Amino acid sequence: MDSPSITSSQAIAHGRRIRGSASKVRRVLDQIRGKSYREALIMLEFMPYRSTEPITKVLRSAVANAEHNLGLDAANLIINQANADMGASMKRYRPRAQGRAFAIKKQTCHITIGVATQAQT
Repeated sequence: MDSPSITSSQAIAHGRRIRGSASKVRRVLDQIRGKSYREALIMLEFMPYRSTEPITKVLRSAVANAEHNLGLDAANLIINQANADMGASMKRYRPRAQGRAFAIKKQTCHITIGVATQAQT
């Protein structure tokens, strides 16, 4: 699952089973990929999407991993990996007239964000 662009001094964080579709999360991740940590936080703060809150949590976790585990400085980090994959769908049923029931699939996704220093990308 690791791609060749991943280096040993890259910190990764995962968010599993996040409510929301992967396509809606991807449109936000595409905008912050390649940006610095500071720029990404500012962009996420002012975007009008609901998926920015879990993305911000995962991004802060990746930066905390980089600082704690690898001793990297948060000011020099950029986002070099940002993915959203489909998770398991929660299956619910909505009652309808005459004893029928319609299925509802509530989608989830898995968010992966990797950060590394600017010189290594």
